[in-house]
Order: sequence, then structure tokens, then C-alpha cells
Amino acid sequence: MTKAELVEKMAKDAGISKVAAKKALESFLEGVNIGLKKKNSRVTLVGFGTFKKVYRKTRMGRNPQTGEKIKIKGKNTVTFKPGKNLQ
Repeated sequence: MTKAELVEKMAKDAGISKVAAKKALESFLEGVNIGLKKKNSRVTLVGFGTFKKVYRKTRMGRNPQTGEKIKIKGKNTVTFKPGKNLQ
């Protein structure tokens, strides 16, 4: 499902315009984004799942084309654990 399809479904289900549904979806996504900006943060949506920010340590990898070892820098990433309603 694309963002446009989701906006259309939200508008239909809630009986609102697509413009209002798009604003609501963008506000939701911005809220999740802000919630994950903090260190060791998580956003839990009961019944849906949990978004959690985790730090991946620096590690050694391999260039698949040359086989040469390379160092992969550590970085923050987001994981998602589905809730019971999604399993």
C-alpha cells in the first residue's frame, strides 16, 4: 500500500477529505519521527507495534565485488516489533 492509497483509505473510513487525511497522516509520521529523535527512544502503538531506535556498532564487512574487508561505521537505525494484532 502506498502513501496515496493509505490517505485515500483514511479519508473514506473517517468520512473526511483527502487533504485532511493527508495532513493527519503527515502529522502522525512527524510525531513518530520526533519521538524517535531522542536517545534510546521508542514509540509504542498498542495493538500495532513498537518502533525502537537502536545503535548498530561499528563492524567489519566485505566488499561483495572485490572480497576486500571494509569497516562499516556504527549508526542509529530504527527497528519495528509488530504487536499481537499484526501477527
